[in-house]
Amino acid sequence: MQQKYNATQISKVIDQSLVYQCACPAQVCRTIFELRDLYDYQKNCANNTENDKNVHDAIADATEQAHAVMELCLDKVLEIEGWDINTLTMPDSLRKKPAKLL
Repeated sequence: MQQKYNATQISKVIDQSLVYQCACPAQVCRTIFELRDLYDYQKNCANNTENDKNVHDAIADATEQAHAVMELCLDKVLEIEGWDINTLTMPDSLRKKPAKLL
């Protein structure tokens, strides 16, 4: 599966999003990770019959398409919010103090 963002880059976006209470980019990133896990599972699952192989291939193909869409979504979200695309750093305007723990 083609990947624009590596695991370290996605984790960096998630970490900043969670620290600064900006959950939307983190949700997109978590979905990308979940799609990668699903794709890997389908590609590595035992295929005992031709039917099994066809099922796994269909799921893997759909997952690959969904992954590409979500990476484009992440591009758009980061652009809209003004993230530094080279360093994947959240802009100061989005940084908020973390919520107090009760």
